[in-house]
Amino acid sequence: MKKVYKIKGLDCANCAAQLENAIQKIEGMESVSINFMTEKMILEYNGENIQEIIGKVKKMIKKEEPDVKIEEI
Repeated sequence: MKKVYKIKGLDCANCAAQLENAIQKIEGMESVSINFMTEKMILEYNGENIQEIIGKVKKMIKKEEPDVKIEEI
């Protein structure tokens, strides 16, 4: 399954890359792409436990970048 999110408050492209790497390690995540310039995050994950995976992604973002906010597009 694929979802696109608006990601606001990221400070730099390096922060986006670090966040990508952290989210990629979440179980069930197939791919993550964060574009700093367009403020978009594309997540691809398996269809099982969707809410659990999204919850883990939000928790990871809050841990790595506390000022960042995401919203589904």
